[in-house]
Amino acid sequence: MKIALTMALAALAFTANVHSAQQGVTDTEILLGSIQDLSGPLAGFGKQDRLGMILAVDEINEQGGINGRKLRLIVEDSGYEPKRAVLAAQKLVNQDKIFMMMGHIGTAQNMAAIPVQFDANIINFFPVTAAREMYEPFHRLKYSFAATYFDQMRRAVPQMIKEKGIKKVCTVYQDDDFGLEVLRGGEAGLKTLGMDYHEKTSFKRGATDFSSQVAKMKAAGCEMVVLGTIIRETIGTIGESRKTGFNPVFLGSSAAYTDLIHKLGGKAMDGLYATMTVQNPYTDEVSQPIRFWANKYKTKFNEDPAVFSVYGYLIINIFANAATKAGKNLTTDSFIKVMDTMSMPTDIFGSAPATFSPTKRLGSDASRLSQIQDGKWKVVGPYITDEAVAKKK
Repeated sequence: MKIALTMALAALAFTANVHSAQQGVTDTEILLGSIQDLSGPLAGFGKQDRLGMILAVDEINEQGGINGRKLRLIVEDSGYEPKRAVLAAQKLVNQDKIFMMMGHIGTAQNMAAIPVQFDANIINFFPVTAAREMYEPFHRLKYSFAATYFDQMRRAVPQMIKEKGIKKVCTVYQDDDFGLEVLRGGEAGLKTLGMDYHEKTSFKRGATDFSSQVAKMKAAGCEMVVLGTIIRETIGTIGESRKTGFNPVFLGSSAAYTDLIHKLGGKAMDGLYATMTVQNPYTDEVSQPIRFWANKYKTKFNEDPAVFSVYGYLIINIFANAATKAGKNLTTDSFIKVMDTMSMPTDIFGSAPATFSPTKRLGSDASRLSQIQDGKWKVVGPYITDEAVAKKK
């Protein structure tokens, strides 16, 4: 009887230890996962995001890791397809047993994968998408760093209208969650001025021909075009417009804020405006800290960094800061406790200050404008917030 009781107690203790053990955290390692587009239409972004993360992981590990634990990052490819994102999440969460999902790229892809993570109590940390769904509705496992596409356009559109004296605003947008967020943000901004879109036209994800959309906007006499586009769609729309002599003011979201636009699109991209939250890290940047970082990245990977490289780098470093403060007993709950009191100042890349709380899961909703001038992005304005807008009225 005593033997049976002893065995039962031992089994109970073993079960308790199994359930209390934190997935993805051992005495020597913290296992992180990320889903990127490495083979689809956003492969340029995905590669940059991944390399930025790798640089940060390597730096942290060279300095001894986090409270004695080294970081290990596993990156899976979604090809920018929601179904593949689900499969990737299932592998990372259920097979690899990651501690946290880092910087997953794409709105629809995140929406598809999040249920897999949340069922396993896995935080979706700083997804690389500016969709409102990344922090709304509130969920304890959501943390987002990017000013939403909706808020970006809600503020930038009326500012551009006032500055340029524009009467006819139109939009071309990708017919999915991302494009609709840009569309709706612009609509909300126009409404504050008693205006609406003069013309709207859309395209399916993966489209390569934008001649009909451009012809429609040109015929409508559009003076400004709000772009719900990413890389090749931005280049395709503007390139087709220039060829036909249609030259409105083009305004994109942070999804179009990438060096790939002017590198691939050439001189025709000059003049494009886009909302942004961190400076593109050119290797000849005037800012010495940015220039040093950019050249370090180029030396390591033999290619120039870009804004998505910065996103990946910052995501890992912000995680590391919070995980270090969580102490040796790193769990999902201890990490959340730290994040909910986090306050982050402006960094070398010019990010807006950010704060989190038990009820606030978006670090900052501020963004500012940049423009391609002579083949490079140039910051052309301060951060736009609701408070700043209210003061101007």
